[in-house]
Amino acid sequence: MLVTANKTLTTGANVNLLNSAVFCVIVVATCGCDRGWPTTAVEFPESATSIGMEFKLIPAGTFIMGEGDQAHEVTLTKPFKMGVHEVTQAQYEQVMGVNPSKYKGADNPVETVTWDDAIEFCSKLSELPAEKEAGNVYRLPTEAEWEYACRAGTTMKYSFGDDESELVDHAWCSENSGGKTHPVGSKKPNAWGLYDMHGNVFEFCQKPTREYPYRVLRGGGWYGSGGASCRSVSRQVESSYASCGNYGFRVIITSGDK
Repeated sequence: MLVTANKTLTTGANVNLLNSAVFCVIVVATCGCDRGWPTTAVEFPESATSIGMEFKLIPAGTFIMGEGDQAHEVTLTKPFKMGVHEVTQAQYEQVMGVNPSKYKGADNPVETVTWDDAIEFCSKLSELPAEKEAGNVYRLPTEAEWEYACRAGTTMKYSFGDDESELVDHAWCSENSGGKTHPVGSKKPNAWGLYDMHGNVFEFCQKPTREYPYRVLRGGGWYGSGGASCRSVSRQVESSYASCGNYGFRVIITSGDK
């Protein structure tokens, strides 16, 4: 279209100028697609509730974390508010302006994100006007908080019991997912009203207190078999920059307390 609109640019330096202009347009367009940059203006939300984020108050308590030689007692001295659902693609896009997910769906969990992406989401969510005014801070759950919330007071393999055949009623896993994610909240919740704690996507947790080059994910995902990766104690370790179509997250809200 540029050549048709300006036929006088046909020789010498003018041709080079035209070629450069076309090249720049192509590069910008290509980079935008590859990186998932928004092609239209994004209207950012006012608050977490304005984009439909819901939270459940999880009571304080003591539980046995882990299993076997790794089992140990953990006490959570304060209640906390955990996201009812994994962060969806629509919510992520409204806060971050992009949707990097492989398996598109507004109500599907966001995936193909890194741990750093999840941290940045929490930071930007905390900076929204209504959240700042209320003193709300968003973060990833610790491993202890995640497992405690997942178990919902149980001591069995899953939050619903030990019968693996019941997993398909509570989780999207290799047995029923069809090789992709599904809308959050479309399976049964645990006893504390949290959905998809088993399956759909693995969920990033806060890094350990010491500096480690890895990040931990919990909960299993759509390609994980029930016995191998979807139990309450199941965990996966990845590098800090790892991402794939099976990695997502949910968040915790605090009111400025550390």
